[in-house]
Amino acid sequence: MQLKPSCFTSFTQAIDAYALPQRFTFPFYYEPHPLCVLAANELQQHLETQHDWQHNFGLTGELTGAIGKMFGVLLVQNPQGEVGYLSAFSGKLAEQNHWPRFVPPVFDMLAKDNFFHAENLQINQINEQLLTVENHPDIPRLSTELETEQAQAQAKLAAHRQVMIDGRQSRKAQRNQLAAQLAANPTDDTLRENAITEAKLSQESISEKNQLRDIKRYWDERIHTISQALSQLTGERDALRQQRKRLSAALQQKLFEQYRFLNIKGTEKSLNGIFNGTVELTPPAGSGECAAPKLLHYAFKHGLKPLAIAEFWWGAPPKSEIRQHKQFYPACLRKCQPILGHMLEGLVVDENPLLTNPAEGKTLSILYQDDAMAIVNKPAEFLSVPGKEIEDSVYARMRQTFPHATGPLIVHRLDMSTSGLMVIALTKEAHKQLQKQFIQRTVTKRYVALLAGIPAVMANKQPTGHISLPLRGDLDDRPRQLVCHEFGKAAETHWELSQLNEMARTTRVYLYPKTGKTHQLRVHCAHSEGLNTPIVGDDLYGTRANRLHLHADLLMLQHPVTRERMRFQVDPDF
Repeated sequence: MQLKPSCFTSFTQAIDAYALPQRFTFPFYYEPHPLCVLAANELQQHLETQHDWQHNFGLTGELTGAIGKMFGVLLVQNPQGEVGYLSAFSGKLAEQNHWPRFVPPVFDMLAKDNFFHAENLQINQINEQLLTVENHPDIPRLSTELETEQAQAQAKLAAHRQVMIDGRQSRKAQRNQLAAQLAANPTDDTLRENAITEAKLSQESISEKNQLRDIKRYWDERIHTISQALSQLTGERDALRQQRKRLSAALQQKLFEQYRFLNIKGTEKSLNGIFNGTVELTPPAGSGECAAPKLLHYAFKHGLKPLAIAEFWWGAPPKSEIRQHKQFYPACLRKCQPILGHMLEGLVVDENPLLTNPAEGKTLSILYQDDAMAIVNKPAEFLSVPGKEIEDSVYARMRQTFPHATGPLIVHRLDMSTSGLMVIALTKEAHKQLQKQFIQRTVTKRYVALLAGIPAVMANKQPTGHISLPLRGDLDDRPRQLVCHEFGKAAETHWELSQLNEMARTTRVYLYPKTGKTHQLRVHCAHSEGLNTPIVGDDLYGTRANRLHLHADLLMLQHPVTRERMRFQVDPDF
């Protein structure tokens, strides 16, 4: 009888009442299968009670050095028909790759007998040499001296060139004077005096040019001496940097070739092979270390049939990202999508719900219309403009409704999941005037949101507040946004408390965005430095529900033709 793989975990309770999934999970947008939820609960209980290792997840209040982590469970069936699950963590756990119960990495960089240690040691030795050279006290001293000498040389040369300019003008004046004297008194004596003076003036010119040459030579020699001494140090530094770069690139390529992933057909591909046909070409750092690829590779390697997958966050959130403790999350796109694209070949996988038109069967209500503009009430899960895969949108519907409109129609956008008021321009002139109002921020926009909890600041009855958190896109996991104080773009939101529901543990708030960054209101509500309470139904930064409870309920603007101040308001359906 075949032994169970060491990482195969049987459920601690009977699961006969659960129906097995018919298709494997689409890992980039999913609702966890009930058996995955059960497996995740068992794994979380293990995390709370195990004593094999210690890792600061930031759950005890000690946030210094805290590192939350993504864990994954893979529902599998072994050749004997028993259903169990595998567990994995992303990256390292407590600085190790191997722990009981968890699947191993696809390639173990920490193993003592592989090439990584020796080659990485060589790179580290270069780093030490480089650190010594970079910190050599003569580099800043010589750099300062070089700048000083160059500045002095430029000043001396500029001063002498001015002397030459003045001398040239003086000689010109003298020559003009001599020419006038000769014209007035064309005698041999005058000619002789002119010749003597001209020789003297020519000698002055030659002397000034020689002085310029000598000054330039003097400073060039001084600068060359310092530059040569500095170049010896910086040349060594640059050579070490190039050597490190070359060795690091070679080691990286060697590592990428060692990460080889199986699929259910038994086909194996390296990271190099997988990413070779993508826009990235080179695998991003950390590729192959996420939980999902590790789980699937172990299952294929040991003859286990994958049934469903789920990943959850455990611990305090990273400073820039929004991660909720115990919350389920999809696989990341930049690193995992190419790898899982290969690994899922041959499996029957759930359809990608993002390819289904969410606006099908929904009506786009027109609340106001004249020759210049229209006001519409966009439903939730309805695109403002056509997407890569889906054409149906506010723009497409308005183009059908107003086929003779001359304007670009769309003046501003709402996120697909957000419902509410949008203004549509029906002429070019109206579009230009309305767009100007948005740019100058004279348009009043108010959103109403239902928060999945009671923010601490509102529990203390603070009625209003302001959030300023700069945002940028998450390059590894679009369309998610990150809070980034270094590279993010300014994003500001004013909020007002509308209603607290102590029994339901929800909060109704009004949000006034001063800027209009992607997912601004969602991030400002969910992030720990914002309200620290996600909006109900936020499938990116909170927990999925029947819809995102965010609605643009108020829009005040100036009519693009009459200049009349207009106010539109429509209540949300939540």
